[in-house]
Amino acid sequence: MSTHIFGIRHHGPGSSRSLRQALEALQPDAILVEGPPDADGMLPLLVHPEMKPPVALVVYVPDQPQRAIYYPFAVFSPEWQAIHYGLTHGATVRFMDLPQAYRLLGTDLVTDVGDDVFVGSPNPVSEIQLDPLDWLGKAAGYSDGERWWEHLVEQRQDSTDLFAAILEAMTVLRQEAPPFTEPLEAQREAYMRKTIRIAQKEGFSRIAVVCGAWHAPVLAQMPALKEDEALLKGLPKSKVEATWVPWTYGRLCYRNGYGAGVESPGWYDYLWSHGESIQNSQYLPNSPPIQPNQEETGMFSPQSWG
Repeated sequence: MSTHIFGIRHHGPGSSRSLRQALEALQPDAILVEGPPDADGMLPLLVHPEMKPPVALVVYVPDQPQRAIYYPFAVFSPEWQAIHYGLTHGATVRFMDLPQAYRLLGTDLVTDVGDDVFVGSPNPVSEIQLDPLDWLGKAAGYSDGERWWEHLVEQRQDSTDLFAAILEAMTVLRQEAPPFTEPLEAQREAYMRKTIRIAQKEGFSRIAVVCGAWHAPVLAQMPALKEDEALLKGLPKSKVEATWVPWTYGRLCYRNGYGAGVESPGWYDYLWSHGESIQNSQYLPNSPPIQPNQEETGMFSPQSWG
């Protein structure tokens, strides 16, 4: 039995490509993905012929639908690719985050979790926690985390080693970041570990764990079972339901409201679809490769690509 932790960047095409390569090499029989277990019953629909991303999972309280939370997915989202791979290769696929049944109690705003936080949460996270790979990329001199990731992928073709390097970097970052002041993040990670332990107990031989890179270190090195049980004991619970809804790249680009904080989803889609054939010299500010509708895709103007 082996458990492999893949820390990814949410909605990053480079991260998705590396993850697909790693999954194809590992051929896991179980894939655990950061997401709401309340929506496990919706997962088989992801591979329905008429299911076309961008889409979103919505988890809501049936008698108070304004209490809802959205999980947007694009074709270049690592979570989408992991789930799709598992469902088309005979693997057991499950979500592993703290169920929204425990989290929607008292929530009045419709919100999204594109960056692992509630919009308007009283417990804001640090810049490092919000997008750790972006922080590392900028620290290394790149304009953003996606460019840094592309450079790593280009230089290192072994995706498994790449994820090991990300795990090491995240371990150092977590040691330097300020501690959580609210219990939610600790409870989320405790539930993720609970899901991993269940899969291990069920006897799966190759378990792939796909999570935001920030969570990877505490899933690779688990504390005592009693510590996690104490964090999860006695949590209040509400009845929730889940469904898929259509989405747009325009919504995906907003960090607040129904978005996910992806600034250029149309561009990321192009990178995902044409990544292997892209030459950087093609994308000069005065001659962009495509001219999509900015309002629909949320793309920046060509002058801001550099």
